[in-house]
Amino acid sequence: MEKFIAGMAAGAVLGALWVANSNKTRALVQKGQEEFKTKLDAYIDEKLAALSSAGGTDETKKKN
Repeated sequence: MEKFIAGMAAGAVLGALWVANSNKTRALVQKGQEEFKTKLDAYIDEKLAALSSAGGTDETKKKN
């Protein structure tokens, strides 16, 4: 178990160093993050629209 944890930690450190030193990889990671944020925003907007069309939240019902 200790070897696994040590290998995982070493891999994470080496991976982070590789990404930090590679402009192409860094750009790829940033592109992936932006795509994820865009998809997440669309998902949240979709859920909020569905929630508002279903009658709103409990707080909105209490105010009316």
